[in-house]
Amino acid sequence: MKHTRTISRLLGGAIWLAALTTAFAADTVIKLVREYDDLGFLKPIPVSVSGFTGEADATLKTDLLFMGIVNVPADQAKYLVNGSNNGRVEGQVIEKINKQFVLPRRAYEGSTLRGQIHALADDIALALTGKAGIAKTKIAFKAETGGGNSEIYIADYDGFNPQTVTRDHTIVAAPCWAGRSALYYASYKLGPCNIFYHNLTGGERRQVTRTSGSNMSPSVSPDGKRLAMILSKSGSPDLYVSDLDGTNLKQLTVTREAESSPCWSPDNQTICYVSRERGAASLFTVSASGGAARRIPTTGVPNATEPDWSPDGKWIAFTTQMREFQICLVKAGGGDALVLTPGEDPTWAPNSRAIIFCKGQDHAKNLSLLDVPTKQVKTVARISGSQSNSQPSWSK
Repeated sequence: MKHTRTISRLLGGAIWLAALTTAFAADTVIKLVREYDDLGFLKPIPVSVSGFTGEADATLKTDLLFMGIVNVPADQAKYLVNGSNNGRVEGQVIEKINKQFVLPRRAYEGSTLRGQIHALADDIALALTGKAGIAKTKIAFKAETGGGNSEIYIADYDGFNPQTVTRDHTIVAAPCWAGRSALYYASYKLGPCNIFYHNLTGGERRQVTRTSGSNMSPSVSPDGKRLAMILSKSGSPDLYVSDLDGTNLKQLTVTREAESSPCWSPDNQTICYVSRERGAASLFTVSASGGAARRIPTTGVPNATEPDWSPDGKWIAFTTQMREFQICLVKAGGGDALVLTPGEDPTWAPNSRAIIFCKGQDHAKNLSLLDVPTKQVKTVARISGSQSNSQPSWSK
């Protein structure tokens, strides 16, 4: 009996030790150390990617770069990303020093090779950064097709797998996402410039605005309930807001100068736009329910245009023209502006880290991706047959 009790104690101790070891291992996996720069952006997390070949290897490294994860030699890495793409994509992430799994080995099937790699990249990003990945998101943009005409396209965030949305054979502009399955944009298809809605799943298309003058620059609120736009029905282009179908229209600005480029705050309460009401082009905000406008200072950078509010609410990216167009950044409340890189038409990724923008001459523009904290840029291939790609919008 005494011997039996001794064995029981030993077994109990072993079970307790195993449980403690498991808990410690789990705790080690969960508590990742993440470092941030002076602006509050996550510092690039160094990983060493191995086992992948060709397009899979290049795609994975690009995906990770714009989610705050950089590929480095193994001796400089904190994490090891191992995998393969033989028939299907498989991958895992291991903390190099403690040999703990941050992401246990997973297999990805179906879709295309790029689709499988995008899925793996998003899983790696979530595991290492704590933020959802962006590799499977989409962009919409304008492509000039010749003869003064343009069409709206959608593509993967990196420009691959482009699909034509419109076949208007006229001037179209300013695509804006409404969720992930619909777009708003402006078109001269029926004569004057009007705003249209297009459902990407069923193909339904309808005209939203029917007022006199130009109707342009649609911008859907993050909650998908309201539409901001610029209408010139009263003579000067002013900022308006309405329901998604164009009803319950409310005028928010009344100025002699032209307003342009509305975008929404993440909480759906405020609209940022551009006005020359006080001279040079400047950023202003106004409540979506109406009220007095407030100028946003962009100290050190004049002529602010084309704003886009980051999904986390902290930043507004915008364009300025100095010797050339530049992408800039300012805190949402205003302050000293930062010049990031040559380009125009910035729009944020859902992770509030990457930006897609365009650069180049008037009718020969390319889309490019920017990692904001490191200022690394990668040019996106132009759509075959198009002369220029511009006015990007990133699905959230």
